[in-house]
Amino acid sequence: MFDLDKWQEITAALKKNKLRTILTGLGVMFGILILVTLLGIGRGFQNNIQSSLGNFATNSTVFWVEKTTKAYKGLPRNRSYQFTNDDLEVLKRSIPELQDIAPDINGWSGNATNNTFREDKKGNFRIKGTSPEMNNVNPVEVIAGRFINQNDLKEFRKVITIGPRVQELMFEKDEDPIGQYLKVNGIYFRIIGTIKPLSRNMGMRDDVLQMPFTTLQQLYNQGDKFHVFLATAKVGESVADLENKIFEILARRHSIHPDDRQAIGNFNIAKMFNKIFGLFNSIGFLFWVIGFGVLLTGIIGVSNIMHVVVKERTKELGIKRAIGARPREVVGQIINEAVFLTTFAGFWGLVLGVLIVEGIGKMTEGDPNPQILNPYVDINVAFIALGVLVLFGVLAGLLPAQRAIRIKPVDALRYE
Repeated sequence: MFDLDKWQEITAALKKNKLRTILTGLGVMFGILILVTLLGIGRGFQNNIQSSLGNFATNSTVFWVEKTTKAYKGLPRNRSYQFTNDDLEVLKRSIPELQDIAPDINGWSGNATNNTFREDKKGNFRIKGTSPEMNNVNPVEVIAGRFINQNDLKEFRKVITIGPRVQELMFEKDEDPIGQYLKVNGIYFRIIGTIKPLSRNMGMRDDVLQMPFTTLQQLYNQGDKFHVFLATAKVGESVADLENKIFEILARRHSIHPDDRQAIGNFNIAKMFNKIFGLFNSIGFLFWVIGFGVLLTGIIGVSNIMHVVVKERTKELGIKRAIGARPREVVGQIINEAVFLTTFAGFWGLVLGVLIVEGIGKMTEGDPNPQILNPYVDINVAFIALGVLVLFGVLAGLLPAQRAIRIKPVDALRYE
């Protein structure tokens, strides 16, 4: 039940020495402000990294060709080779842990000259060969139309999807590009979809043209050869084990020494993601430690001030005890004062911290390459912070309160 007299007594006690109360409250306020601001900024950094990674598969790995470093089966070292489309089929059949596998092939972009034409419009765009599986590994958002499918691959269809920058430069604002044609490196391609890359990984940009990788191989006289592919493991399967099995099969198919790991380039993207997320967790923990450290300093200040308050009010507390106040009532009064001070100061620290984080977010809006993206304070963090403040407020008042009830009423009345 709300006791107006009790709260008036608390505020009156805190007003007796306003400067001391304000300085103590500032210590608590800045503690929670620093904690909330650091966590909000940390979230902004995390959002920026995750945005650049997009929806890229976290259970993936990438392979590329290198030169052999060991002689094997009569073949010399320093030998070149290329992956083939048959390699993909063999890997799919031989490795049950394999979820998706997709070659990544880049086309010639014209050495800074225009490679794409339509009527009086022209441009130089990034050309990539892709497959339906690639959209599971490095996804794009299909804005209109459709993505490349298996029939496009089998039939070597001259179809493309275009990024938003291509659409902007090659078509009018209200013009529908689906079904229309672009002349790419001298060959006409029908547009089947408009897409938006969800990451900048593997050379994906807004100015991308994607076609079936088999069509690109035919266009550039590459036969069935390519240099790079990505693979993902099924849920619950080890990416490292998948890498070993892929290496063993490719080494046999291309007569590479079983110990010549340098002959097949490989990067475990799953391991990289684990390191990034581990770094985020470590930074978050560090921010909590720093914030709590500053907050704890303020709470210790509150406890010290409450010790001084108890000493100054020894006679007052003695009178209360003498006229029948129970020990728990005295303890409750001291703790309530400490909790009120920490909670009030902490609340305004929390509000200011949220405003600072929101302000940083507004400042970075519109920046094409922000270091901090959409920082915000998690509501759960706010509730945890408030709960910690109440707990610390109780602890800050507990020791002074215990000292207060140990004072005998007779001794308190004699105190000057």
